[in-house]
Amino acid sequence: MNHKNTIEKMKQMRLLGMADCYYQSTQNHLYEDYTTDQYLALLIDQECESRQQKKINNLIKSAGYKINASITNVDYTAHRGLNKNEFERLASLDFMTRKENIIFTGATGTGKSYLAQAIGYESCKRVFKTLYVNTSKFMEQVKVAKLEGSYAKFLDKIDKQQLLILDDFGLFEFDNTTRQALMDIVEAKYDKGSMIIASQIPVSNWHQLIGEGTIADAILDRVVNAAHRINLTGESLRKNRVKNLKKIMSNFETKSAKSY
Repeated sequence: MNHKNTIEKMKQMRLLGMADCYYQSTQNHLYEDYTTDQYLALLIDQECESRQQKKINNLIKSAGYKINASITNVDYTAHRGLNKNEFERLASLDFMTRKENIIFTGATGTGKSYLAQAIGYESCKRVFKTLYVNTSKFMEQVKVAKLEGSYAKFLDKIDKQQLLILDDFGLFEFDNTTRQALMDIVEAKYDKGSMIIASQIPVSNWHQLIGEGTIADAILDRVVNAAHRINLTGESLRKNRVKNLKKIMSNFETKSAKSY
């Protein structure tokens, strides 16, 4: 049998996972004790896993994350009011099944963005369509879409996302265009998908931040009432890391000086 020929045909049919598994088995004489049915099942399983991983990678890429975040790397030792049990329940993504939201608030550096993106990565791994955006840049895209006449297409993209993550919410001033756009976006996700919002601004100030009482009421009613709220406290994690690094360097220099 011409193994090379078979592998090339698999690649032409885009059976890349199957081709890789078959190649490994021919090179290393693996699975020789398998029956024909077992070997065929193995090849199919490898192809399915390969396609699933490719889909996950594409979802992660299209989500537009700023950093590579993972729920396994979340720091629970820092004193910032993060309850491990509560966060891990959220990371199970049950809130998405119920079409609920998450709101992270707290001062800069407390890890809001990381936690939001960590859940976002988990969402992609479960093959949910997810979009991560910086809210200010996102609203600029809204204005461009309005001017170019592609706003309906823009909203359709939002509507297709099962999870929308708005980071740095509130660090800009809403005008009539962005206020109405936020209303449209919230309406597109309400009872159809979930949102995660990370903000330095306390939720109690959002009504004033959004402006236009009636629209603000409608937005907050749809976002906040169906949200899990986590308020992070304490000093900036980044500042603490710098402090710890300086302390380590200082101790190292002291020990080095004594060695002389």
